[in-house]
Amino acid sequence: MEEIPVFPLRTVLFPGGPLPLRIFETRYVDMVSRCLRRDEPFGVCLIREGREIGEAATPHALGTLASIIDWEQHQDGLLGITAMGGSRFRIRDSWLAPDRLRLANVDLLPTPEPATLPDQPDDIRQLLDRILGMQSLGYHHCERQDTDAEWLSARLAEVLPLSLERKQQLLAMDDPMERLESLREMVPQLRLR
Repeated sequence: MEEIPVFPLRTVLFPGGPLPLRIFETRYVDMVSRCLRRDEPFGVCLIREGREIGEAATPHALGTLASIIDWEQHQDGLLGITAMGGSRFRIRDSWLAPDRLRLANVDLLPTPEPATLPDQPDDIRQLLDRILGMQSLGYHHCERQDTDAEWLSARLAEVLPLSLERKQQLLAMDDPMERLESLREMVPQLRLR
């Protein structure tokens, strides 16, 4: 069990995925400073109740560790960071620090065993190429691993136009082949242009 700061957001971070953020609330600027100074990750969880700004939001229990890989001070005074998703975790208990930063004791979840994709999913790889070509979400920080079911299913879950609740369900799946199959079934229903 580890104690980490938790950043509740209206996004779902998957292991190996980039997360660009603009930080302006004091509690999170302080958190980022501590994480950089100590070279420690923070947790990212989808908000279950509340909002990103203001009062402390209640997060879902399942989240992803995030390690800061790049940062810059913007001209408007905001702090820009890029974090990379690490291991998934489950919150055992959480509380608010005096500065309203959410802290949590978490259990790290096992990393799925590598699952090499069979040769047939070229349609899925082409879809990912098309979507990543239209977006600039920090994927230049990611090493492509097209033959790894965990990597491919996580990238698709991040970029496809799915509800946050559905993305959270996909994050909860332990089997990357099951996640990939679930995504494959959803693709025909999505309007991708």
